[in-house]
Amino acid sequence: MTGTAPRTTASSAATTLPDRVSAHHPEPVDPSSRIVVIGAGVVGAALADELVMRGCTHVTVIDQGPLPVTGGSSSHAPGFVFQVNGSRVMCGLAQRTLDKLDGLEVDGRRVLDRTGGLEVATTDGQLAELRRRYGYARAWGVPAELIDPSRVAQLWPGVDTSQIIGALHTPTDGVVFSKRAVEYQLARAEEGGAVAIGLTRVVDVEAEDGRVTGVVVEDAAVTPSDGASADGTPSDGTPSDGTSSVGASAGGSRRTIPADVVVATGGIWGHLLGKLGGLRLPMHPMEHGYAWTAPVSDLPGTAPDGTTLADDQAGRPMIRHQGAGLYIREFGDRIGIGAYEHRPIPIAPEDLTDTAHLLESGQEPAKRAFTHEDFEFCRAEAARLLPAIADLPLEDAFNGVFSFTPDGGPMLGPSPRLDGFWAAQAIWVTASAGCAEVLADWMITGDPGVATQELDFARFDPALLSDQWIRERAAEAYDEVYDVTFPHQGTAVTRGLKTSPFHTRIQEAGGCFDEANGWERALWHGQNAKLLNDPQFRTRPVKAFGAAAAAATALTDPAVPGAVGGAAGEAGTGDPGGAAGGDADESVPVVVPRRDAWDQVNWSPIAAAEAWATRNRVAAYDMTSLTRYRVRGAGATEWLERLNTNKVGKLPGAVTYSLMLDETGGILSDITVTSLGGEEYMIGANGPLDLDRLSRLLPASGTVVLDDITTSTCCVGLWGPRGRDVLAPITEGDISHEGLRYFRAARIRVAGVPVLALRVSYVGELGWELYTEAAHGLRLWDAIMEAGAPYGIVPGGRAAFSSLRLEKGYRAWGSDMTREDTPDDAGLGFAVRMQKDGGFVGREALEEQPSRGRRLVAFGMRMDAGRPEAGSPVFAGTGSGAVGTEAFVSTEASAAESPTGQALDADAVGWVTSADFGYVTGQVIGLAWVAAEYAEPGSRLGIMRFGRVLDAEVLAEPVYDAGMSRIRR
Repeated sequence: MTGTAPRTTASSAATTLPDRVSAHHPEPVDPSSRIVVIGAGVVGAALADELVMRGCTHVTVIDQGPLPVTGGSSSHAPGFVFQVNGSRVMCGLAQRTLDKLDGLEVDGRRVLDRTGGLEVATTDGQLAELRRRYGYARAWGVPAELIDPSRVAQLWPGVDTSQIIGALHTPTDGVVFSKRAVEYQLARAEEGGAVAIGLTRVVDVEAEDGRVTGVVVEDAAVTPSDGASADGTPSDGTPSDGTSSVGASAGGSRRTIPADVVVATGGIWGHLLGKLGGLRLPMHPMEHGYAWTAPVSDLPGTAPDGTTLADDQAGRPMIRHQGAGLYIREFGDRIGIGAYEHRPIPIAPEDLTDTAHLLESGQEPAKRAFTHEDFEFCRAEAARLLPAIADLPLEDAFNGVFSFTPDGGPMLGPSPRLDGFWAAQAIWVTASAGCAEVLADWMITGDPGVATQELDFARFDPALLSDQWIRERAAEAYDEVYDVTFPHQGTAVTRGLKTSPFHTRIQEAGGCFDEANGWERALWHGQNAKLLNDPQFRTRPVKAFGAAAAAATALTDPAVPGAVGGAAGEAGTGDPGGAAGGDADESVPVVVPRRDAWDQVNWSPIAAAEAWATRNRVAAYDMTSLTRYRVRGAGATEWLERLNTNKVGKLPGAVTYSLMLDETGGILSDITVTSLGGEEYMIGANGPLDLDRLSRLLPASGTVVLDDITTSTCCVGLWGPRGRDVLAPITEGDISHEGLRYFRAARIRVAGVPVLALRVSYVGELGWELYTEAAHGLRLWDAIMEAGAPYGIVPGGRAAFSSLRLEKGYRAWGSDMTREDTPDDAGLGFAVRMQKDGGFVGREALEEQPSRGRRLVAFGMRMDAGRPEAGSPVFAGTGSGAVGTEAFVSTEASAAESPTGQALDADAVGWVTSADFGYVTGQVIGLAWVAAEYAEPGSRLGIMRFGRVLDAEVLAEPVYDAGMSRIRR
């Protein structure tokens, strides 16, 4: 509290604010608004520049340090910008950063050098990772080439190539001189009318009626010493443009700067700034070793074009050696070395020094004492690559400080707690200008223009955000910066935070767990290994892919008797029978693929067995981690109708699949809405982002109440042709097809447990999602497993689930479609009612532009081709073993002779969003975005996997049970 006005401050009110408030959905910021940006590092300067370019007339940038070298991470960042990333969004942010800064100069010195990037491999595993990254480059349009050691020697004379077996060269990557990037963008913003204030500390954010009204600031405490000149300039002569008075004591000249909008871009201090806005930003400062050598006699000191390098310039590509956790760059005639291969060194945010320390000692707060013992391994590995530096001393070294989030990604977005408060935090130089562009668009137009689910800080569940969780996950993210990430690779720290009531039963069944949003989820169950030896478990060889494979596995819909008998087994005998109650040899066979080393990681043939059991018998899935909300109140129906593309206000018991769109028609989420009667609904959603958005949009009148009921309830997914045989004997209620039809819900009792049964299936088989209160969960699970024993029931895991949902063609929001995609393009037009009374958010945009020129399609590949990952590039035409080999180097011989195995001339026409083994359909099944002209079923495609382009075919959907007879029986 300032004590100067009858206002509250956001930070002082933070302890009394609920986790989610009914704040107004952030409206586009009026360009005439008073905008205060806190932090003048590379992100804050870029944001001020972008806001001014968008017509904002009252932008103020404040930093506690001197300008433009503030003492934060931007003041020492090595400035590497490697564009290639498995994330399309993150790659795009890096591309934007380079494109913006390219060609800019400060006092005749470039802001960016396009030196290129060079990632080297010394083992087969590392080379495989570079092939994988090459695929990302092709998918996202980054110029790249896989090269052999001789080419490495040409690009970087002096590198010992005897240990290198291949490398990835990205010629348009570059080094950003972050101090100049700050100076240029800040100066241009000032030329456009922005005001930059240095040596001024923000101590609070004022708010009134839940909205920002200003920031409370004070002059930084400045006491000149040997480390600083009398005018507050650091002793190295860096100029200061700070306008605050110098020499004031701590807390001096406290005043309020009025503001309508406040943006926290405070770098490593972001956690503390978030508190001022009533936010808990999950980020943690970490130390990172960096040093440069004494001059190297072998370095020419010139760029490839012959120009002389300045003392901080690089003329040759940046080197990244992921196997050793290090990076290398030229620094004039010296070599800079950065080390990740050391223990994580977290710093408590409260222990960070501030500007007073900088001005008193000359030591930047983001540069801490060098820990030699943590650097020795990377130094030795750097010397192996560059023998010329082996005997050179380190001329300077320090531990730089920068921030990590629990998932390693940046954080952007508006506060859910305080209108007008935004944040752009944990952003490296790589994504700096790109993030600033996205955030500026988001603020001014309401449309960020990109998928934001991996950027928005609301992606983190507030219930997880303890100091321990943030610290341990951030440390793990640091430790894994250069690690190879495998499919289903879960976190190793702070596990077990969320478990279902039947988690112990899953453990007893030998569950192999991964983790998502804090939830423990079994991938498969060790006890189900016995299925692989079951006499009815049938496999078949790989024969085909595409439409031919789909036709070969077309399934009929034999009648399933209400009671099992005859060859199918008598009830209670322990003989589960076949898929439909007939002879054992009628069971649907599966293909258990031959796998390479990559696909064997975090995989088990038990996944195929559990998929077989689901298709042929019955399986119980722990679906408790599905997000669900209760919506109720006099205005609930009207409110939901406005937000949903489908009509949801139906008779009690109706279940509706629907989409929520943004104003541009992009898909913000897909949900199920169950009408419970009396203006009450249950929403099946995707996660914290949905709760954040829905909470913002609640009517201020209080006529709608939104409750997150996920952790207080639980869910069993009971699916398979024997499902009704299992459930009927223990159910008080009619679950026949006529009594409870597909996409209907009913309140029933199962073994005495009150259950809300939804007849829906994400795996494409008869079944239900069975919801009850958490207190009843264990009894529900045990009753189902006991009743299902005569029918061979097994617990099913997420690995089988993934395969089954892709065989059915079901989309997963965030992976297969995002706010960048429209319903028709994503194959979800059936969930849109354009003529619905009252309309819905995004309808007008869909009327104007229903398509964005690409389509989400299903594809098939040979089962033994391996699973392509999300982000794998898609090419028109064919891959290996087909005509057109002049366009692809794809034979085993060429791949063995060269580390490339790359497509030579073709441009990608799309990318894979998800893929898995289709055990029942007998082919790898996936979804991919492709240009519209390649979306017709039967179209031939080539999909790159680890540098080799393989045949694929667009499939008619759904691939499995196109007539829906099995799910509607």
